[in-house]
Amino acid sequence: MPRITVAEFDQIMRDEVPFAAEMGMRTDVIGDGAAVLRLPYRPNMLRPGGTIAGPVIMALADACMYAVALSKIGEVKLAVTTNFSINFLFRPSPAALLAEGRLLKLGKRLVVMEVTVHSEGHPEPVAHATGTYSIPPIPPAAAPGG
Repeated sequence: MPRITVAEFDQIMRDEVPFAAEMGMRTDVIGDGAAVLRLPYRPNMLRPGGTIAGPVIMALADACMYAVALSKIGEVKLAVTTNFSINFLFRPSPAALLAEGRLLKLGKRLVVMEVTVHSEGHPEPVAHATGTYSIPPIPPAAAPGG
């Protein structure tokens, strides 16, 4: 069972990561170690050549990783990206983007995840990202039994 709901994650995004909300990102699903985020298409996402800009895809993939991480560790706002790698596979068409993330490994201090990004209506993934999030240590007073 996930440790955070779609509504809770969307609220964190609005309050703590407002650029993501301003871009129009929204959460479709949060599961136990999995998440699906959607970014509706907007013309300002395009770069020369009529394709969606790489930084837009990267922002969606990173936000999806954050959702995956919080699905396992709960509301830990200071969990941060420590590593991010992306491969652009196909030219994304001017359409909504869907990011599907899943957990690869959860440790005491690190969460490793992968995200596949699809351009809506395109059967092949347009990008594949992997990343690691660092989990801040729990202060002794907040630890169970502390």
